[in-house]
Amino acid sequence: MFLMNYYISIAKYIEKSIKEDFVINNRQIKIAKYGYIVLSILIAILGLVLIIFPSFSASLLCKIGGIILILFGIVKIIGYSSKDLYRLAFQFDLAFGIFMIALGAILILRTEKMMSIISIIFGIFVLADALIKIQMSIDSKFFGIKVWWILLTIAIVTGIVGFLLILRPYESVRGIMIITGISLCFESLLNIFTALTVVKYIDKKKIMRDEVVSEQY
Repeated sequence: MFLMNYYISIAKYIEKSIKEDFVINNRQIKIAKYGYIVLSILIAILGLVLIIFPSFSASLLCKIGGIILILFGIVKIIGYSSKDLYRLAFQFDLAFGIFMIALGAILILRTEKMMSIISIIFGIFVLADALIKIQMSIDSKFFGIKVWWILLTIAIVTGIVGFLLILRPYESVRGIMIITGISLCFESLLNIFTALTVVKYIDKKKIMRDEVVSEQY
């Protein structure tokens, strides 16, 4: 009888620890998910500003872009350290997050030197992220995510725009700024759609309900 009670107490302790880990992990996933969305909205706003005001200061763009990249990099690393249900959205985000933090720091610390190639830098960032999202969308098909093809379409279009930004088909500053703004808007749409469809976490309320049921037995 004593051994039975002992094993039951151990089992309950392990079960409680697992549920606590789920709650902590869900908190990390939520931070990453909503961080993605908020920062993507900021990127979209910046993109719209560049489209509407193509004479926007390149120096200020470097500093704002650098700050956003650093924050996005931190969010990506948080997402990587979590374990979302599908394990799709954050699978490459450790390396990519570190890259974004380094790139953001360079834009802030070497603003004068980066001003002339800021559009190329954003183009590389957008193209790289789009390629990752293309692979993610294909993988998500096998997880039963029905809107995988929408994610794939947005990623392909975003990648094309990012590629055009690197090529710089327009030599005028005005044209470059407008294409930069368009690419940032597509990048924002891609990230928001990814966060809303691919990032999944276990419902905390369900965990609490299961805990109540287990305690009753």
